[in-house]
Amino acid sequence: MDLETNKVTIKLKRGSWEVEITCPEDKVKQIVENVLSGLDKDKSIKQEIQDLPAVHSMTNDEIMKADVVTKSKDHVICRDLIQLLWQENWFQTEKNLSNVYEELARRGYHYDKTSISHSLADLVRETTLTRVGSIRNYRYIQKRPPSP
Repeated sequence: MDLETNKVTIKLKRGSWEVEITCPEDKVKQIVENVLSGLDKDKSIKQEIQDLPAVHSMTNDEIMKADVVTKSKDHVICRDLIQLLWQENWFQTEKNLSNVYEELARRGYHYDKTSISHSLADLVRETTLTRVGSIRNYRYIQKRPPSP
């Protein structure tokens, strides 16, 4: 079996620090705990770590949703990030292209607006999202809620 197929990448961002971890899927919990305990030794971010939820009480599902996790080796696809926003009910209210761009940037992903626009159009075609407005002034809203 190819060792790369079971790898996950996790980006944790909190306050002044950001950590990207790539590890085997079955070791996520252990490695995240190790990283957090290592960061805990730095007094400048000790308070930030104490504010995080305890990793030992988090399920693997919760750890994976901590920021963004992907099973790809190199990068996260723009469409997957937008779909994650939809799954988080972020599109319950109308959002324009700039809103989506800013939210992805806030999460540490800097895609150009053309890529985001194409991904939004794909999700409209798939009836995940719907768009209202006119050309160059579209607003996107969820057409159907994510399944629980």
